[in-house]
Amino acid sequence: MQSRRAHLQSLLGMAALAGMSGAAHAEDQPIPPEGIGHRIKHLSYSDIGGRPDSVQIMSNRNHLYVGHMFSDGVTILDASDPRRLRPVSFFTAEQYTRTHHLQSSDDLLLVANGANIVAMQSYSDQRGYFENSLADSITRRKSFRSGLSIHDISKPSEMREIAFLEMPGLGINRLSWMGGRYAHVSAHFDGFTDHCLCIVDLQEITKPVIVSKWWLPGMNGAAGEVSNAPKGKRYALHHMIVAGPLGYGAWRDGGFTIHDVRDAAQPKLLSHINWSPPFPGGTHTPLPLPGRNLAVVADEANAEKCAKGLFQIFVVDVRAPENPVTIATMPVPRDRDYCAAAGTFGPHNLHENRPGSFQSEQTIFATYNAGGVRVFDLKDQFAPKELAFWLPPAPAKLIDPRPNIALAAKTADLYVTRDGLIYASDWNAGLHVLEYLG
Repeated sequence: MQSRRAHLQSLLGMAALAGMSGAAHAEDQPIPPEGIGHRIKHLSYSDIGGRPDSVQIMSNRNHLYVGHMFSDGVTILDASDPRRLRPVSFFTAEQYTRTHHLQSSDDLLLVANGANIVAMQSYSDQRGYFENSLADSITRRKSFRSGLSIHDISKPSEMREIAFLEMPGLGINRLSWMGGRYAHVSAHFDGFTDHCLCIVDLQEITKPVIVSKWWLPGMNGAAGEVSNAPKGKRYALHHMIVAGPLGYGAWRDGGFTIHDVRDAAQPKLLSHINWSPPFPGGTHTPLPLPGRNLAVVADEANAEKCAKGLFQIFVVDVRAPENPVTIATMPVPRDRDYCAAAGTFGPHNLHENRPGSFQSEQTIFATYNAGGVRVFDLKDQFAPKELAFWLPPAPAKLIDPRPNIALAAKTADLYVTRDGLIYASDWNAGLHVLEYLG
């Protein structure tokens, strides 16, 4: 039975849909320039119903579910015609609740609920968020919802909440769930400095249960631990991706971990390496390639005009999980002087080889902020090559409310379909539909 709270949240989503402007259809909006592509073709654009701030994208039943960075909600787009995306619904948990990350499988959608950090911090630029612990970031706290919401999306335009797992704290940043019993969640709990690993049992889908937590030493202030993160560094789980018995964790400036997760109640650390320093840090996405005993690990660029140096996408040999070794980096795009231009240049996220999507252990798709979408050939893991790229146009205006942010493209996430369509989001500038011609 649906709880009263979940029912009320469903009503909130319906009310938000009713309030959508009749003019807020992608086909009614001005279409920006198509950008510049090499072996990638631009097909269409959507301003996502007038909410162009977009982050993670999930696909189910010819519909896209797009999480927003600033707009406190999830927009549902009809993608039956990729050349004409059409917004059909909008779900919101409540004001100041950010739901920018989400995961889908088997007509279910898991959504991260947490503090809208941007609305509650008071740093003078974006680096403040990346260089301080989450607990220190909140200076203007508002009421928000913190935890994991689960939705029935069997009827795509009717995103119906069926469960909510409360997590007292500042909420979830990101989660990984490819279907199955366990979700691996990056969550902040009261007393912790930042996001830690939280494994959630979904065996009874309407009654999710936390079965374990794991964190780097120094993160649990409630237990008397003292943070050992150097000044200007942030130790926090961005997210973990699981392949078979192993979980691969990205801990921002805290490095890269491999865990044995066969016992969900007791995840076991097998190894921990950190390449920051000498590299800038920001470890963001840990993509396992289990068939090749490799992992591709992207560090998130988080300073404008390369102020911290160049951020990398690493290739890691994980044949011995107890002793991972970096063996290469993806080539840094050099088709122009990106560091001299406005905005942030460098990796953000990787296409994560989700079930039902394009899957490859040789062709790697990445977003690169002002560098757009990049496609790499990993046939030779010691000498990766760039295959294709697409550079987005600059946004017409900024949606990001933070001060001192450059008006520049910020390609954030991407979802690649089996037939080579690329859905690419931008924090400020909506959703582009591309076609990979490789």
